[in-house]
Amino acid sequence: MRLGLLGGSFDPVHYGHLLLAECCREQCRLDKVVFLPTAVPPHKQDRRLTPAELRIEMLELAIAGHPAFSVSRYESQRGGINYTVDTLTHFHQEDPQRELFFLMGADMLRDLPGWREPARVCELATPVVVRRGEAGGLDFDCLGGVAPPERIEQIRRHQVEMPEIGISGTEIRQRATQGRSIRYLTPRAVERYIELEGLYATKTASRGRKSQ
Repeated sequence: MRLGLLGGSFDPVHYGHLLLAECCREQCRLDKVVFLPTAVPPHKQDRRLTPAELRIEMLELAIAGHPAFSVSRYESQRGGINYTVDTLTHFHQEDPQRELFFLMGADMLRDLPGWREPARVCELATPVVVRRGEAGGLDFDCLGGVAPPERIEQIRRHQVEMPEIGISGTEIRQRATQGRSIRYLTPRAVERYIELEGLYATKTASRGRKSQ
């Protein structure tokens, strides 16, 4: 079993997330890709996220019908700050026979050496670095103090190409707050969910469900 893990706030999930997951599934021959909505990402501690259950429901709507995609509640139920090494340890212990792949954008590659226990991260899973139209080659030499040369070469061989799509959760939230269209930025089912639940309708990050 080749299992891909894609973490993020997914606030909300959009077509950029979905295309990244599909490109990784296809190019790395992954059997499954698990989306991991986080409770508190280490790099976004200063922003309150939409409640996890709402973000999970949007994810489930977005991936409905894709047999290789699923959503895990592990990080959101665990609560607190989520570190990649802890999540990978959990999935490894759950089934040591699975081969784990951690999906990440090219911009995260430079930061990986500064993560908690980066060497362990590279042992537990193969980081799959996704290129979104970046010019030139990626600098895998930054992993020189984190992983041995043979592991770095293996990581290099698993880099993935995807079309560059200029969509962000920040843009979608801002457009929804301003009452502007978010059509074709996220799946229609997610767009309707945002409208019906009144998500991002004000600048308050924490939302309750609209009364019926």
